[in-house]
Amino acid sequence: MTEVNRPPRIGGWTRFVTARPRLSLLVALVLTALAVVAGSGVADRLGSGGWEDPNAGSTYATKALEREFPASQPNLLLLVDAGSASVDDPAVAAEARRLTERLAAEKGVIGVGSYWQADAASAPALRAEDGREALIAARITGEEEEMGETLDRLAPEFRGAHGPVEVSVGGPVAVRHEMQTIIQEDLTRAEMIALPVTLVLLVMVFGSAVAALLPLGIGIVAILGTNAVLRGLTEITDVSVFAMNLTTALGLGLAIDYALFIVRRFREELATGAEPLTAVGTTLRTAGRTVLFSALTVAVSLAAMLLFPQYFLRSFAYAGIAVVLLAAAAALILLPAALVLLGHRVNSLDLRRLFRRGRPKASSEASDQGAGSTGGRAWTRTANIVMRRAPFFALGTTAVLVLLGLPFLGVKFGTADDRQLPSSAESHVVQQHIRDGFPGSPGGGLEVFAEGRATPAQYADYKERIAALPEVLRVDGPLVKGDSAYFTVLPKGEAVDDPAQNLVGELRATQAPFDTEVTGAAAVLVDSKDAIAEQLPLAAAFIVIVTLLLVFLLTGSVLIPIQAVVLNALSLTAMFGAVVWVFQDGHLSGLLGFTSPGSIETTLPVLMFCVAFGLSMDYGVFLLSRIKEEYDATGDHDQAVRHGLQRTGGLITAAAVILAVVMVAIGTSRVTNTKMLGLGIALAVLMDAMIVRSLLVPAVMRLTGRATWWAPGPLRRFHDRFGVSEGEPTGSAEAPAPEPAEERDKVSSRG
Repeated sequence: MTEVNRPPRIGGWTRFVTARPRLSLLVALVLTALAVVAGSGVADRLGSGGWEDPNAGSTYATKALEREFPASQPNLLLLVDAGSASVDDPAVAAEARRLTERLAAEKGVIGVGSYWQADAASAPALRAEDGREALIAARITGEEEEMGETLDRLAPEFRGAHGPVEVSVGGPVAVRHEMQTIIQEDLTRAEMIALPVTLVLLVMVFGSAVAALLPLGIGIVAILGTNAVLRGLTEITDVSVFAMNLTTALGLGLAIDYALFIVRRFREELATGAEPLTAVGTTLRTAGRTVLFSALTVAVSLAAMLLFPQYFLRSFAYAGIAVVLLAAAAALILLPAALVLLGHRVNSLDLRRLFRRGRPKASSEASDQGAGSTGGRAWTRTANIVMRRAPFFALGTTAVLVLLGLPFLGVKFGTADDRQLPSSAESHVVQQHIRDGFPGSPGGGLEVFAEGRATPAQYADYKERIAALPEVLRVDGPLVKGDSAYFTVLPKGEAVDDPAQNLVGELRATQAPFDTEVTGAAAVLVDSKDAIAEQLPLAAAFIVIVTLLLVFLLTGSVLIPIQAVVLNALSLTAMFGAVVWVFQDGHLSGLLGFTSPGSIETTLPVLMFCVAFGLSMDYGVFLLSRIKEEYDATGDHDQAVRHGLQRTGGLITAAAVILAVVMVAIGTSRVTNTKMLGLGIALAVLMDAMIVRSLLVPAVMRLTGRATWWAPGPLRRFHDRFGVSEGEPTGSAEAPAPEPAEERDKVSSRG
C-alpha cells in the first residue's frame, strides 16, 4: 500500500516518531537520567509485608493492640543460649537480666520482657524444653523504615557472646529486615547474570551486535522509568519490595519481546528493498500495532491484582502496569527513531557472517530478516505434522498438561515466614530453634482483643471457656486497660497449621459479654484466604471478559477468543503443579537451596496466574496476528495457520527463552517466594511457547477449521469498524480494502 493509502492516524503517528529522531533520542536520554535520579533509593522505601487484608478483623485487632497494649505485640526476639549450662544457672540468669535491662533502656524499644522476669504462668513458654535456651522479647516502634534503622543499631550490640551466654537476634522485624536486604542483594546479582546472558542470546538471534543492543536498551529504559514510578508511589501508598523483581523481569523480558518483533519486521522490510523511513512506517502499521495490542492484554491481566486488598498484590500491579506501558512506549517511540537513524546499519557487526563465508549475498540477507524466518522450514514442517495429526496432538498435549497440574489439587496455603529465608539466615535459625525446642508457639500465638466494660468475673468466665477449647495449650491474661483487654492464646501445634486456623473460627464463635476480635498469624492467614476467595471470581471475570473483547478486536472471531482464554489457562497447569510438587512438598529443595514450609503463601498463586496469563497472551497475540494477516490476504485457513507458525514460531521461542533466562536469574534468589516466582514463571513461559503455541494451538485451529473465523453479523460489522490486526487496516476510507467479513460468510457457509 502506498503512503497515500495509509490511514491518517497511522501515518500521523509514523511522522510524529520519525520527524526528529535525534531530538527524540536526546529527550529520552534526558528523561532516563531524570528517572535514575527520581528512582534512586526506591528499594529502601519499599515494604516487606503486605500479605494481610487491611479491612479484616485481625488487622483491626492488631492495630488496636498496638495502640492500647503496645507491649503485647513483640517483634524482636533475642535467643539466649546458655550452652551446656541451664538458663536457671545464677551466672546465666544474672547476665540475661542485665541484657534485658539494657534492651529496655534503648531508644525506640518498648515492652521488654524475658523468661527471667516473667510470671510463673507465662515463663514456661519462654524457656526451651531442654532448659538451655530462653527468650527476651521486645517491641521496636515506628514505621518499617524506622524499625529497620533501630534494628541495624541494636543487632550488633546484642548479637554474639556475652559472658556465659550466646545471643542471636530474631523475631518478625528481623525476618522482614533480613528478607528486604537479601532481596536487594539478590536482585543486583540477578541483573548481573541476566544482562550479559541476554545480550549473548540476542546476538545469536539477530546475528548483528547493533540490532541486539536495541532491545536491551529499551529494557533498561523501562526498568529505570518504573523505578521512578514506584518511588513516587511510595509517597502515597505502601509498595512491596518484591515488586522490584517483577520490574526487572518484565522490563527486560517484555521490552525484548516487543523490540524483537519490531526489529525483525523492520529488517524484513529492508530486505525487500524498502528505504529505512518506509520500512519504519510499515513496521509501525503492522508489528507496532500488534505490540501495542499485546501490551494492553498483559496490562489487563496485571491490573486484575488491583482488585485485591493486600498491598503485596497491588504492588505487583503498580510495577507491572508501569513497566509494560513504558516498555511498549519505548518500543513504539524510541525504537523507530533509532531505526530511522541506523537504517541498514542495524545489520552492522553481524557476527554470523564469520560462519557464512562463501554464501551468496541474497541468501545472507534473507537470513537477516529476523529470528522469525530462521528455521522457517522447520516450523512449516512442524505445522504440517501437527495439523495432519491434529486430534492426537490436541488430546495428547492437553492430557500431559492436565497431568502435570494434578499436584496442585493438594495445595496447602500458608503465610510467608522466616522459612522464606536461607537456612543460614540468623532470624531463620532463631525461629527454627523456637519451633523445634519451645512449647507451643512463642511469638506465634493468637491474641483476643476485647472491647467493652466487663467485670473480673466475666473476664474469668470467658477465659475458662476459651481454655476449654481442644486446640488450646494455654491462655494468658487478661491484661486490662480501661474498657479494653486482651488474652494471649497459645495453640498446641504450629502457629498457622490447620488446627490453629480452626481455632481462630472457634475463638470468634465463642460467646462473650463484650466485643472480641482475634489476631495473630493464623487469624491473618484465615482473613487473607477469605479476602482472596471473595475477590477471585471478580478478578477472573475481569481478566476473561476484557481478554475476550481484546482478542475479538484482533481477530473478529467469536471462537478464537474462547480458545485463547482456555488454552492460556491450560498452559499454566504445569507451573502450578510444579510449584506444589517442588516448593510445598519439598522435592528438589536440596538442589535449589531452600527450606520448604509445607505450604504455599496465599497470594503467590494469584500473582503467578496474573503474570503468566498475561505473558501467555503476549505470545498468543503475536501468533494470532500473523495468522489473521495471512487469512485476510488469502482466505485459506490451513495456510494461514501454517504461515503464522512459520513466521512467528522461531521468534516466539527465542523471546520465551530470553524471558525464561531473565526469570531463572530472578529465581536464583535466596528468598523462597522470589525463587518460586522466577522459576515458576520461567516454566510457564517455556511450556506456553514450546507446547501450547507450537502444538496445541495449531492442532485446535485445524480441528475447528474455517468455522474458527465465524462471528454473527452485528459483531462482524463491529469488528470491521473498530478491529485491528497485524496488517493493513480493514476499513481505510482512502482505498478499498479486502472484505474479510464477506469472505468469512462464504467460508462459514462452506465449513
